[in-house]
Amino acid sequence: MAGCVFCDVIAGTTPAHIVRRSDAAVCFLDTRPVFKGHVLVVPTDHVVTLPDLAPEQLAPFFDQVQSVSRLLPPALGAQGSFVAMNNVVSQSVAHLHCHVVPRTKGDGLRGFFWPRTKYADGEAEAYAAKLREALA
Repeated sequence: MAGCVFCDVIAGTTPAHIVRRSDAAVCFLDTRPVFKGHVLVVPTDHVVTLPDLAPEQLAPFFDQVQSVSRLLPPALGAQGSFVAMNNVVSQSVAHLHCHVVPRTKGDGLRGFFWPRTKYADGEAEAYAAKLREALA
């Protein structure tokens, strides 16, 4: 869809640190991560919200979410993950996306207040490379 930054990432016209690509979804680092290694999983088809996702696309999409959630903690030395999705309210990009955030006890995340951090120069690519290796 024209003007959708996530569609542009999927098409390769907007740069992103992609960690996995399948027919169902593209997984890439959030540019404003809650914690470093925060991945967005987006369906390859442009849909705005979870209710808009076709029933036959649910399992392949969530297979990618589950896989990232399973493999992200050991790849990054985290203890677990936080998986979340907004529909319309607080949805910063009008393209369905699922957040998979590495978590460690005592990391400071409280409730639904999501503080954001930044990657140092070259750091995002290092995180992406770790995750690509783990997800390969």
